[in-house]
Amino acid sequence: MLLPFHSLPHFAPRESARGWVLACMLSAACSTPLPPYAPGTPARPGTPATQGPVSTLPAPQAPPATPAAAGAPGKPAMAGVLETGSATLGVIQPKPLYADAVAARFPEPPVKYRTPAFDAGRTALTSNAELAAWMRALLRDGRATPDGNTVRLLSVGSSQGGVPLEALLFTRDAEATPASLLRAGRPTVLLLGQQRGDEPAGAEALLSIAEELAQGPLGKLLEHINVVLLPRANPDGAVLGRAMTTSGIDANRDHLLLRTPEAQAMAQLAREFRPVVVIDLHEYSAIEPYLAKFGALQRFDALVQYATVANLPELVTKAAEEWFRRPLLASLAAHDLSAEWSYTTSTQAADKKMSMGSVDPDSARNANGLRNAISFVIETRGVGLGRLHLARRVHTHAVAIRSMLEGAAQHAADLNQLRKFVDAEVAAQACQGQAIVSASRTPSEYTLTMLDPVTGADRKLTVTWDSALMLEARKSRTRPCGFWLGEAQSDAALRLRALGVLVQLIQQNGVVRGEVYREVAGEVGTGSELNAGTDAALRVEVESAAALIDASAGSYYVPLDQPLANLALAALEPDAPNSYVAHRVVNELSGVARVLARPSWRMTALP
Repeated sequence: MLLPFHSLPHFAPRESARGWVLACMLSAACSTPLPPYAPGTPARPGTPATQGPVSTLPAPQAPPATPAAAGAPGKPAMAGVLETGSATLGVIQPKPLYADAVAARFPEPPVKYRTPAFDAGRTALTSNAELAAWMRALLRDGRATPDGNTVRLLSVGSSQGGVPLEALLFTRDAEATPASLLRAGRPTVLLLGQQRGDEPAGAEALLSIAEELAQGPLGKLLEHINVVLLPRANPDGAVLGRAMTTSGIDANRDHLLLRTPEAQAMAQLAREFRPVVVIDLHEYSAIEPYLAKFGALQRFDALVQYATVANLPELVTKAAEEWFRRPLLASLAAHDLSAEWSYTTSTQAADKKMSMGSVDPDSARNANGLRNAISFVIETRGVGLGRLHLARRVHTHAVAIRSMLEGAAQHAADLNQLRKFVDAEVAAQACQGQAIVSASRTPSEYTLTMLDPVTGADRKLTVTWDSALMLEARKSRTRPCGFWLGEAQSDAALRLRALGVLVQLIQQNGVVRGEVYREVAGEVGTGSELNAGTDAALRVEVESAAALIDASAGSYYVPLDQPLANLALAALEPDAPNSYVAHRVVNELSGVARVLARPSWRMTALP
């Protein structure tokens, strides 16, 4: 079974877009012809187109620290690069040995950025202290900005190293609380930066965007939207210039398990403000392993991808493509910036395959997609480059963010309608149909543009390409009415609540029809593809069998007639890629069961 992510209609940006959404809401006939590109051959860039942290979760376990200069798995140090480090300033200064002709392909942008990293003579990036001071300077002593907007500092906890995790809220709402924003009805956009400490351009760009929202032309967009901005999600990694958090866990692969306070902080923002658009800013490996494997260098200023994960509502993908990705590509092209789909390659020299971004539910992009948000990752060409082309990288992020914010403001009413419809649609699927347990990318070929390392000229390569635009369902089951969790599974219940999932505490003993799991095979492996070595996951194969579920008072029920049902499925199906059973959050297979009839127990919602 193939799951398309790109059978998308073509329509004009505003009134016809609203008509399309409403037509789909009122009709079951939302299937449309494919646009003129097929799975594995994506459209080319340029085609028209306030409270404290969650403190009830267990403290993260810290494995042995990795070396300060180490990157994320899949991001090895550059070959042929002379590096001089400055750990206290969180930057590695490489002196690339590639030709001047390559550097000439990435000229300085016409815009000058003013963050501390760009001070005259500066060799370090913006420090954590400077970042905090910059954010506070925008508060105007707590008063509204001249155009009536409000800027509020949000405290969402501390990193593992004790650095405050702080975000900024920009809104036209004077009360500026999550509840008041939801009542006012303006959709919220969540911007996330520097989840990986060795990817600094996103944080620098978000400081500039924050200034434009507080004091510049972007402030007018707050008539239509709210913006929540977390510029640096991994301040510990930023200090050391390494990808991982202090515990050695990749924060961007922790959005389902919530093992780190950094991921818990981002989940808190998503849970409280319920963003309809989420933009996660990253950087990608610029030189290695591509030079060694293909004799070529990375070409694109930006790699872009929206959520691609099993059980994602189709309308969310359609809106992401039409309302955001295509205008984003046009905006980048108008600024002479190039773009491509997001992709990676392994570190194995013999493996010449390219793969689009992950289809697992543990990344920010996919986890927020399962919250029914339009969710993007935007990566600039930066890992391994130190400060080289930093201004261009920051400029690329800034151009992309402006395009996304303008799109959200333009489609504010459409986004509210879309969220309302999709939330109801997902909840209505409980007890019926099929749910995908695991899915994979589909293999194909793709012509990718890279750079000649000597001449800097474009070089076309035809590569084996695993596409995330069409997923192959590996395993599916009937969608239950909900899941039962035993009394001993309070850890799982609390993590689900931290994600925003409704969890109910059962108040009386009862029996309900359901299915239990039986293990048929299992092995210890690693977790998600970019988090290898940080978590020994149990890869378990299970069968389900009909049974009567004896639910005792004090156990839990997770109903699927709720908007975040697909997020709960990803966590609780034991053989899903990043499940709570696989990572021992649910500590025994008998601690979870599928409920196949709506129970009549007396229950209360966990706060």
